[in-house]
Amino acid sequence: MPLQSGLKPFCALPMHILAYHAGLIDGPDYAQNDHVALREDLEVIAHLGLRVLPLQTVVDALLGRRDWSTLDGAVALTCDDGTAFDALPGREYGAHGPQPSLLGVLQAWIDEDPASRSQASLTSFLIASPEARAAMDRHCLFDRNDLDSDWWAAAQGTGHMVFGNHSWDHNHPILPPEEALPLSRGDFFAVDDEAKADYEIAQAQAFLAEALGQRPTCFAYPFGHVPEFLRSTYLPRRGPELGLEAAFTTETGRVRPDSDRWALPRSVCRWHWKSPAELEALLTAD
Repeated sequence: MPLQSGLKPFCALPMHILAYHAGLIDGPDYAQNDHVALREDLEVIAHLGLRVLPLQTVVDALLGRRDWSTLDGAVALTCDDGTAFDALPGREYGAHGPQPSLLGVLQAWIDEDPASRSQASLTSFLIASPEARAAMDRHCLFDRNDLDSDWWAAAQGTGHMVFGNHSWDHNHPILPPEEALPLSRGDFFAVDDEAKADYEIAQAQAFLAEALGQRPTCFAYPFGHVPEFLRSTYLPRRGPELGLEAAFTTETGRVRPDSDRWALPRSVCRWHWKSPAELEALLTAD
């Protein structure tokens, strides 16, 4: 793996949150496959002497529950959309064959050094609606239940996967109009008032709390779209009563002690870096 030599002293404060998509696979190589990318990225993380901490530790530090200095030398890992490729190893992905799963890649990395890596976890942001997931499975994947929920409990039970809220239905463009709301499809910026926000966020939070046995504490904006109404009005007011403590974008950058907890940055694999060397540069940049 081509890594820079002569690394300068590195402090990860403030820290990076990295995002992957297990259900977007275009080939067998790093730049085409987030499973391959995660495996090589974990080598970069280890090479830099960084730890992988749960996403919740970042939120706890932002809310003053833990000292911010405990995040020094750490990154957090997330993945979006909640496909079975997040957690089930050996699942076939069309012509690209069986995949190891993101959780499987992380678990193998943990097993190499369990004494120092046992805290590592991956937060998977789930789409809640069973009907929406079934429609997306038919139209966007392989109509083989790759967006089913059957794997959630086992993945949660490993202790290395945590679940977050990725909205009720992602307001995905393949879905039919919602009769009860004037909600145009394919754009999360359309979620711009109380009724739409309750439909996409509160409804998802209630469903996931029942399905998982606990309320997710983190929300990830679908498409990375951050409506001003959600960021500045709805989530600061309604988020805590729904059990939400933070929300995450797809804007690259480091999380800082004074970051807006309802619009926290996440760098996305294949968007903000496309090789191990680019990830190293991202993580070591001033």
